[in-house]
Amino acid sequence: MYKALVNGKEYSIEKKEDQWFINNEAANIEVALLPDGTRHVLFNHGSYHVELLGSDETTKLHTLKINGKKIEVSVKDHFDQLLAQLGMDNLSAAKMNDIKAPMPGMVLSVLVKAGQTIEKGEPLLVLEAMKMENILKSPGSGVIKKVAVAAQDKVEKNQVLISLE
Repeated sequence: MYKALVNGKEYSIEKKEDQWFINNEAANIEVALLPDGTRHVLFNHGSYHVELLGSDETTKLHTLKINGKKIEVSVKDHFDQLLAQLGMDNLSAAKMNDIKAPMPGMVLSVLVKAGQTIEKGEPLLVLEAMKMENILKSPGSGVIKKVAVAAQDKVEKNQVLISLE
């Protein structure tokens, strides 16, 4: 089963044998690929010219032009839905707002400052724990909203160290 989000409204889409169902109602859908790469879609006795303008595989967001009108559609299959429920989807790192201490320790150095743009994997700070230096890296791209600690601060497990926008 697929979940599609169109203009803030969610639809469930499922194919059983040769029949499509949208929100558990049978739907008559026929799609023809045109020579220019666009598609002609017959949907419940309506005719639509559909062009794919762009796709973002990370967010599963697709930009379409349907009969000249631009719309954005987010489509997730059952694997995407399961990963999202488990917090393991592609957006988990990108949506992370706080970097927390993975263990108690002492901050040796802070490598970023508020307002700084960071990329995934970029070193943020050095935390000493159990006589070892641990470099905490960014789980995703973003902008530093607030640095809540400074060098030589003692921190506890799960204490917020850095907030992201």
